Amino acid sequence: MDLFEYQAKALFAEHGVPVPTGKIATTPDEARAIAAELGGKVVVKAQVKTGGRGKAGGVKVADGPDDAFEKATNILGMDIKGHTVHSVLVEQASNIAEEYYASFLLDRANRTFLAMASREGGMEIEEVAATNPEALARIHIDPLTGVDLAKAREIAVAAKLPEAALDGAAELLAKLWETFVKADATLVEVNPLILTGDGRVVALDGKVTLDENADFRHPENEALVDVAAVDPLEQKAKEKGLNYVKLTGSVGIIGNGAGLVMSTLDVVTYAGEEFGGQRPANFLDIGGGASAEVMANGLSIILSDPSVKSVFVNIFGGITACDAVANGIVKALELVGEVTTPLVVRLDGNNAEEGRRILAEANLAVVKPVDTMDGAAKLAAELAAAAA
Repeated sequence: MDLFEYQAKALFAEHGVPVPTGKIATTPDEARAIAAELGGKVVVKAQVKTGGRGKAGGVKVADGPDDAFEKATNILGMDIKGHTVHSVLVEQASNIAEEYYASFLLDRANRTFLAMASREGGMEIEEVAATNPEALARIHIDPLTGVDLAKAREIAVAAKLPEAALDGAAELLAKLWETFVKADATLVEVNPLILTGDGRVVALDGKVTLDENADFRHPENEALVDVAAVDPLEQKAKEKGLNYVKLTGSVGIIGNGAGLVMSTLDVVTYAGEEFGGQRPANFLDIGGGASAEVMANGLSIILSDPSVKSVFVNIFGGITACDAVANGIVKALELVGEVTTPLVVRLDGNNAEEGRRILAEANLAVVKPVDTMDGAAKLAAELAAAAA
């Protein structure tokens, strides 16, 4: 999960990383009040989870409360690379002497952690790496020893930071590593990391990505979720404990097991080429249990998507036998209520014949049993195309 800048900075501050004083505003009036509270010049910064805010006009210096009101009025509602600005961070303007770059991240390729730092901050680090790679220090971090002050100073020296910034940068980097570890992050990034006119080293910006696999250790992370950006169907599915991802096609997909569902997406995409490019509308893995309630929840989610014109239920019976799945489908359709969208059902594996018999005896008009995966995918795509 990516955090907004203001959330990242709040996390930094919890662990002692120096950041400017600021507050979040969702209206121009709130921005004016915060600017009046802070006093002096402030910076009004669009809160979106993408880079390039400054170039897009989403970061502006304001001379006082009224100017902050005007700047916030112009920034709120902006579209920055497809992200709408719903809030702004209003913080005290900093006296910037120099700008640097620093980050800790998970280096998956080498199965370890990596520190990156550069004296060339304030610009996209990809550009620095491409045009001046020697300016970007890359230091692997031993997860058993981590980053103490000595290691942090080694990183700062490798980045060629000036003598005036070394002590402050080392202290900040050590605390940034603490943030990285204790928050179970996969990335913490500061760009720019600044040296102020009075010699302090401060995180002027912040980017954090949290590992959602560690959410069980961080119940507080629930409050950090940007609900406005979450697809409502995905949110509804999450509340029901379903593994659902919204896609852009017209064929709803239900399967048991992530591998089978991924294969189903591929097969439907291939089959859909024959019928005007029909594609999967979602990823939905119901796992090892296909009870009537689970199946009903899954169908309810998928059929709530107006783009779904057909549904492909692809089940390979293992621990959960196909007859149990078939009974689940029959009962689920009773629970969901009137359904007109066709359901193409392919059952294979444990008790598949019995499952097919149950569906045949139920004689449900919307259920279209098909024996093979390819045949089912083709029919689902054909039905979706016909209903489009």
